[in-house]
Amino acid sequence: MATEKRKKVVISTEFQIDIKAVFEYGEETFGFNAAKTFIAEIYMHVWNLDGQYLMFPEVRFLSTKNKKYRNIILGSYLIVYRIEKEWVEVLRIFHSSQCIPQNISSVKRIKPI
Repeated sequence: MATEKRKKVVISTEFQIDIKAVFEYGEETFGFNAAKTFIAEIYMHVWNLDGQYLMFPEVRFLSTKNKKYRNIILGSYLIVYRIEKEWVEVLRIFHSSQCIPQNISSVKRIKPI
């Protein structure tokens, strides 16, 4: 398998807000340690995008010719990222209950860093 060119991974402000909410929900529901472990798993996938950004499928509600919108499914969560020329931008994380086309398509309005 050909290796992709490494790209810098950047995180949007929206993702930072989302991840805080994911942690708070996890802490309330499953406890601090479980929430902390899950957040660590999310970040492991996010930081590994530097060299594995083509590994995950295109977001089916955001199809483009260059397939720049991709997603990672992790448990009940969908992590959406965009592949730019010089970097990979992690845009949002959605719980499966939020995964409606209108919510997902809103990531197109997130301005590049």
